[in-house]
Amino acid sequence: MAVSFHSGVVMAEKDQEKQSYRSPLVARYASKDMVYNFSDAKKFSTWRKLWLILAKSQKKVGLNITDVQLKEMEENIDNIDFKMAAEEEKKRRHDVMAHVYTFAQCCPAAAPIIHLGATSCYVGDNTDLIVLRDAFDIILPKLARCIQRLSQFARNYKDLPTLGFTHYQPAQLTTVGKRACLWLSDLCMDLRNISRARSDMRFRGVKGTTGTQASFLALFDGNAEKVEELDRLVTSLAGFDEAYIVTGQTYSRKVDVDIIGALASLGASVHKICTDIRLLANLKELEEPFEKDQVGSSAMPYKRNPMRSERCCSLARHLMTLCMNPLQTLSVQWFERTLDDSANRRICLAEGFLAADSLLSILQNIFEGLVVYPKVIERHILQELPFMASENIIMAMVKAGGNRQECHEHIRTLSQEAAAVVKQEGGDNDLVERIKRTDYFNPVRDQLDQLLHPKSFVGRAPDQVVQFIEKEVSPALRPYSEVLEGKAELSV
Repeated sequence: MAVSFHSGVVMAEKDQEKQSYRSPLVARYASKDMVYNFSDAKKFSTWRKLWLILAKSQKKVGLNITDVQLKEMEENIDNIDFKMAAEEEKKRRHDVMAHVYTFAQCCPAAAPIIHLGATSCYVGDNTDLIVLRDAFDIILPKLARCIQRLSQFARNYKDLPTLGFTHYQPAQLTTVGKRACLWLSDLCMDLRNISRARSDMRFRGVKGTTGTQASFLALFDGNAEKVEELDRLVTSLAGFDEAYIVTGQTYSRKVDVDIIGALASLGASVHKICTDIRLLANLKELEEPFEKDQVGSSAMPYKRNPMRSERCCSLARHLMTLCMNPLQTLSVQWFERTLDDSANRRICLAEGFLAADSLLSILQNIFEGLVVYPKVIERHILQELPFMASENIIMAMVKAGGNRQECHEHIRTLSQEAAAVVKQEGGDNDLVERIKRTDYFNPVRDQLDQLLHPKSFVGRAPDQVVQFIEKEVSPALRPYSEVLEGKAELSV
């Protein structure tokens, strides 16, 4: 009998949420703080706070609004009847008016002055800006913690030589700490870009239906100074230093481009870092944390898959794709505004921050538990170093009176023989032993061990690590010095 995948069974009331789709960003990955930040409770309570500060500011500037009305509004900020609001929106086809009505039902005295002179974007756009600002304030400390953990790792391994790779082929040696500084450099740029996007944000304020403030000018009998004072008061009470001087009905959607662009750029950084970790895990040189009871594969019990790094790459890929959405929205905002920016922004802006938040939690967890295998790294170095050291040996021979061209030919011939052993026989690189057995190299035989020491090939890498952390990383972390503690806990 075929199994039916279309069940009509209705679950118990307590299991109702299991019958509804929930974004995996909410259900599996993002922090509780970020999930709440984009919740209906935060959104609609913020609408009510904005109506309250509008009324407070209007009273201060001279409108006939009573303390009783303000107190009534303040006492009902979180007293939201979501069922009533949903029913009203279905009837009115207008979310803001549905919530104006719902708020008025529990604030009968204040009902006449709720939303006075405002357009829907007064609560809609200003709430978005508050939520986006608060989202930045959640992820910036997380990013700082990732940078701080990785900088500790870089310091710890600043002197450990490792093969560098160009084109994913063995290249001149670097150090494990120096490679970590390449990752750090990108993350520090992300910290700068995201901080800049945060500090560049302003408030929309009270601008009216097309941004001209005409309705507020009418409220104050043509007194422009009172309108400007109202805008300043509302902006300040909302926690912003400045408001945009000019807007259409909405704040410019270019703000969203800057915000999601900074987050998408972070996604690219994380994807690159975690791809490097995955490649190093394959080489068994470095691993992300792997817990005692963790299962790497349902079929292959021996496997230690880099699933955290893979998850980061997966989420980062989604985050990077989001940057096209605000770009296209900005490009088609005709004149003072169109409403084709509404549904997609509800998805894109929230998912951008939820994804970034998820990435940073996982990344911090990875950085706190990175495991390095120096012996494996050393073995890989010894397989390649003799080839890389050939130029040093040639120079030493020339200093001892040899001929550069003759020496080059001897080493070329021996290198080809050693390479054949490695590639065709699967043996170890025996170039050094071949050089030692060749009489031609007798003048430098006693120098070979020194010439082949890995630390002779890392250049200024250890010094660069220290210099970079002291001059760039530490100053960037200084504003976050009080929020760097705490381990990252993953739900899955």
